[in-house]
Amino acid sequence: MSDGILKPEKDYSDVLKVELPKIDELLTTNIQGAVERLLALEKQTRQSSDLASTEKLLVKIITIYKDAGDWRQMNEQVQLLSKKHGQLKQAITRMVQEVITFLDDAPDMETKVETIENIRTVTEGKIFVEVERARVTRMLAKIKEDRGDIDAAADLMCDLQVETYGSMDNREKTEFILEQVQLCVARGDFSQATVLSRKISTKYFDNPEVQDLRLRFYELMIQISLHEDKYLDVCKHYRAVYDTPSVKDDELKWKDVLRSIVYFIILAPFDNEQSDLIHRTESDTRLQLLPMESELIKCFTVDELMRWPRIDEIYGVQLRKVAVFEVSSPKGEKRWDDLRKRVIEHNIRVVAKYYTRIHTSRLKTLLDLSDQETETYLSDLVTQGTIYARINRPERIVTFDKPKDANDVLNEWSSNISSLLGLVETLSHLISKEEMISVKA
Repeated sequence: MSDGILKPEKDYSDVLKVELPKIDELLTTNIQGAVERLLALEKQTRQSSDLASTEKLLVKIITIYKDAGDWRQMNEQVQLLSKKHGQLKQAITRMVQEVITFLDDAPDMETKVETIENIRTVTEGKIFVEVERARVTRMLAKIKEDRGDIDAAADLMCDLQVETYGSMDNREKTEFILEQVQLCVARGDFSQATVLSRKISTKYFDNPEVQDLRLRFYELMIQISLHEDKYLDVCKHYRAVYDTPSVKDDELKWKDVLRSIVYFIILAPFDNEQSDLIHRTESDTRLQLLPMESELIKCFTVDELMRWPRIDEIYGVQLRKVAVFEVSSPKGEKRWDDLRKRVIEHNIRVVAKYYTRIHTSRLKTLLDLSDQETETYLSDLVTQGTIYARINRPERIVTFDKPKDANDVLNEWSSNISSLLGLVETLSHLISKEEMISVKA
């Protein structure tokens, strides 16, 4: 097959103007005879590298069989014409594109599927028709998905490496990858879905013309993160949705999204990133329009104890009606337990901030926990590095003050001395100033 567009050795356009009307007349009585004459002409144009004429003849041949309703013969001709020695790449591409336009006119679904499979066979391994192959594969995957065969649809779509297609525009590439991710999520392959989602650059979603793709992408990312109980990631995805102009301009939408942001940021385990996000969320002026969520998130941002029984009493009824904490859902029950865990962890951090030593009986009273639960939660936070604590079991005392080694003590003493000398020097200047003022007076 030739590479690129070659200058034809002979132009057959004038010949076709004479021959095609005659062939059209022959079609009314002898289709096979007309096709044979077209094939003879096609051989001449192909050998002369006359691209325009070759394209016209290939399209003419397959159109004849399509109009005659002989789809099987049309598919055979597509295969034969594409395998002709020296066939022009652009002519094959044009023929394949024409067959794709016929698909909507297929007499039944089985014929349509057979035609798509034939196109996939013809285009396999040919880079110059990779986009056309991807498009018909997408059609076939959609058919299988509609039939309930999610695994087959996902396998078909995931075989396509559309991110490497230079001839496909960014929007179409993104749509393909999103469909791949969606099918992987539908069949429960969240690991593969995560890998595929990384092929999409989120910077592309800064374009205001692709807001629909942005929302679709983050909706899928939310589903993946929810499956893995990554609450902080869920919150960040919801924040990306919240920052979408079409959501910001719709009060009903942004209120729902902002509620979800609040729920998942308080469910996320405490760390520097979570702390930053929860304070940024609390500072959002729009949050004042959601009184319950505003009060709830404030409980987690102030250094005050919040008793779980009281939280359950005030917010429990309303929160259990929300989909995030839905009573009838196993995930909802788990998130409700996680919320209790976050309340307890917050209380332990507050206690560690205000106490250097505390008796376990007092600590468990503050936390509304049993001895075993108190020790478990305390140990978990110490293991995570969130707080420092040591438990003296015989004396039943918890120490939050981290012991200092000799270097730390000396450094602290040196710092204190420097501060003291600075204060003395300042005081000396002030006394001298006052003495000078009194002398002048």
